[in-house]
Amino acid sequence: MQTIGERLEEARKRKGVSIREAAEATKIRGDYLQKFESNQFDLGLAELYVRGFLNSYAQFLKLPAEKIVNDFNGLGLGANGRPRTPSREVYGRMDLSVASTEEAAVSEPASAGPETQPAPSRRNPPSFTRGGGTLSSGPAIDPNLVFKGGLVLVGLVVLALVIWGVKSMMHGAVTPSPAAASVVQTVPEQTIILIALDDVRVKVAQEDGKELYQGNLVRGETHTLPKKGPIFITASEGKNLKVEIAGVRYPMPFEGYDRARIN
Repeated sequence: MQTIGERLEEARKRKGVSIREAAEATKIRGDYLQKFESNQFDLGLAELYVRGFLNSYAQFLKLPAEKIVNDFNGLGLGANGRPRTPSREVYGRMDLSVASTEEAAVSEPASAGPETQPAPSRRNPPSFTRGGGTLSSGPAIDPNLVFKGGLVLVGLVVLALVIWGVKSMMHGAVTPSPAAASVVQTVPEQTIILIALDDVRVKVAQEDGKELYQGNLVRGETHTLPKKGPIFITASEGKNLKVEIAGVRYPMPFEGYDRARIN
């Protein structure tokens, strides 16, 4: 069975184009295409862009792009060419971790003597029953003591709230120190540019749900946005949109309507 690189190289040669011509046509760097054909995927980029470049190159060579990308995913490699580690980040998916239920086993001796007692279950005491049963027969707690203890606890909470309110009124609003303000100002901020290859509707939001942009872009139109931390880009037609970061343009990793996360 041919590798991904062998299929790409064979299709390019069959098409009669050089690496340089393919790079100019796809707007993908020639050294990236050379690495793809050598089965090297350590581009130093996010895995999102590696899949996007593979998808675009396969489409240019008239290969089944979806199968090429699926075969790359099946390699279990990240963008650095090393095995991926499990991640909770997914585009449009959510990983659920299911905690295994521990079963409490109760062992009973084969021959129980008069002083042998069966081991109690860790989950439920032997005297526990559903629908009005009793718990273990220990010393009873006086309900009056429980009620009084609750009153004392409520009183302490109310007193703490009153003291906190008085202090807030006396001291007023807290002004951050110059050192703290300088720390806030040094949070790195990037700029991204949305580039419409054709008419497309785009929505950009931060990881906390704050919307940065939503609107329609016509062919050739660009829109610049500030980027601080991960963002989500939703496009009506992924093939009609590119994103420029630090002077490098990246295609969206999908063709139709979908959403992608950019770190």
